[in-house]
Amino acid sequence: MAIDAAILGGSGYAGGELLRLLLDHPEVNVTQITSRARAKRFVHTVHPNLRKRTQLKFIAPEDLQPCDVLFACTPHGATAPQVDNLKSIAPIVVDLSADFRLRDAAAYDTWYGWEHPRPELISDTVYGMPELHREEIKHSNYIASPGCTATASILGLVPLVHAGVVDTSIPMIIEAKTGSSGAGAAPTGGSHHPERAGSMRSYKPTGHRHSAEILQELSCSSGPPNVSFSVTSVEAVRGILATSHVHLTEDLEDKDLWKIFRGQFGQEPFIRLVKEKGGIHRYPDPKILSGTNYCDVGWEIDPHGKRLVVMAAIDNLMKGAAGQAVQAFNIRMGFEETTGLEFTGLHPI
Repeated sequence: MAIDAAILGGSGYAGGELLRLLLDHPEVNVTQITSRARAKRFVHTVHPNLRKRTQLKFIAPEDLQPCDVLFACTPHGATAPQVDNLKSIAPIVVDLSADFRLRDAAAYDTWYGWEHPRPELISDTVYGMPELHREEIKHSNYIASPGCTATASILGLVPLVHAGVVDTSIPMIIEAKTGSSGAGAAPTGGSHHPERAGSMRSYKPTGHRHSAEILQELSCSSGPPNVSFSVTSVEAVRGILATSHVHLTEDLEDKDLWKIFRGQFGQEPFIRLVKEKGGIHRYPDPKILSGTNYCDVGWEIDPHGKRLVVMAAIDNLMKGAAGQAVQAFNIRMGFEETTGLEFTGLHPI
């Protein structure tokens, strides 16, 4: 029997990708999708790739009816105040906003500038990154899906942190380059074509909100790591490339690093280790990941010191949003983890 699913806030890019994935999911029946501004309009008028694929119309959020699972694609700060209502609509909620990603309620004031309205519920939620929290996801009824630049950064570095080979006395420097879709569907001055075209704009050189997730998920017994995180907007629609610079505690060779990364990711269905000896595709490239749920991870040892450069690439709307949410949903429902996420991408594109 198919799972009845609804999408709250379905007019944005993540909501559209989520609907695309769920329409092709053999175990799901999408019954409702909301948009207050576009209520009563056909979904394909906003997501034209779904023409002849669905005849769903947007409904107002207050008209949502009970369902089996609710995917919330609301802006940051909009989910937590209505969490009781969401739970009354569906027994399982997958929340793509940031409202329950952080384990420390006080961190919301630091990174988001608001006091969390329901801190007592944080312990009942799970950070929905399957590679790190698969067992918790299996039993959670409220899954907080990770942020996009945080996903790429964490997945690139977590094997090294877990292996204890990072010199924590030296900051880990992460530079994430992101495409324009990460800013959302609403147009802004920075997304206006004459301003965006040809631009490589430093978007958030310090203080990016996703720093909180990186610090949280890379923490170890000695506490949070020393991380310097910057984000740069580049001329691309989709994709994130997180380039991280770390210093090692010892001299390691490629064979040692292969062992570390395979030890962490060898059985992961959506992590690919990309390190070829030559060619233009010898390192991760987000372009070839468009529409896929993969995260490609590669590295290069600096021959002149103990610096290691790690590269992690994702599609920000997939592994960084809708795809990762569906992956966590599959785990929670006991489905094959890759169900509905088998698309391997296109080349050339």
